[in-house]
Amino acid sequence: MTLFGPAGNSVSFYNEGYERTEEAPHFLKERGLDCFEYPFGRGVRMTESTAIAIGEAFQKEGVELSVHAPYFINFGNPDDEMAAKSYGYVLDSAKVLRAMGGMRCVFHPAAQGKEEREKVVERTIDRLKQLRDYLYLNGYENLKFCPETMGKTAQIGTLEEVVRFCEVDQIYTPCVDFGHVNARGQGCLKTAADYKELLEFMLERLGYERMKHFHVHFSKIMYGAKGEIKHLTFEDTVYGPEFEPLAEALWELKLEPYVISESAGTQSEDARTMKDIYESVCKRKSAQ
Repeated sequence: MTLFGPAGNSVSFYNEGYERTEEAPHFLKERGLDCFEYPFGRGVRMTESTAIAIGEAFQKEGVELSVHAPYFINFGNPDDEMAAKSYGYVLDSAKVLRAMGGMRCVFHPAAQGKEEREKVVERTIDRLKQLRDYLYLNGYENLKFCPETMGKTAQIGTLEEVVRFCEVDQIYTPCVDFGHVNARGQGCLKTAADYKELLEFMLERLGYERMKHFHVHFSKIMYGAKGEIKHLTFEDTVYGPEFEPLAEALWELKLEPYVISESAGTQSEDARTMKDIYESVCKRKSAQ
């Protein structure tokens, strides 16, 4: 089953008088949404008791939870002390994720800095092997850790690089941010064939079982010569990508990902729009 939901609480959540994340699953369920990504962008600052309370609220409504680890993770940093902090950010996120009863932790892999790109990629792979060992040692082997495709050219995280990271171990599941891929590729995602080419590459390298329930971030993103500039909403008509061609590719390849909207403020509404588009595509394709 393909799941749809927002990253964090939308503007409408607060406009309707809601305040606490424990209220989010009811808000989402009323809109027919299935999942939610809790952002720890600026750090993991949540007590275990709060995490348990949030998790119980989501379980009661049958809405699945994932988390996004802090944005300042950088496994490509040449400084081992800084890399040690990145291990800690993922492990802290995993601890709260488990207390919440969630299964997925998304993280940004690395930044290139001033070094040669392949050198940084290789260092990131070595660090992800070390992270894997830490995750297994701490009993997190049943969770999914999702390195994300990145939108700026100075960031490590092309689609091919993320596939290489996931080849380190089965504990890693790709997070494909199609807005990032499109921004980095200067508007490269236009047709179902464009999406299928990327997905078939990943299927060939990682296999169907690893890819069937992969993680997706989706939003329209403004971009320039160096890639991503800012996230937009589905009302934008200048920048892509469009979701319907991806829905067609997912149906054709029989993939059922966890789809998170990262639209700027309208993430709940745009998640519902994606679900409607997806269901319409499936109905049309099934009738053909």
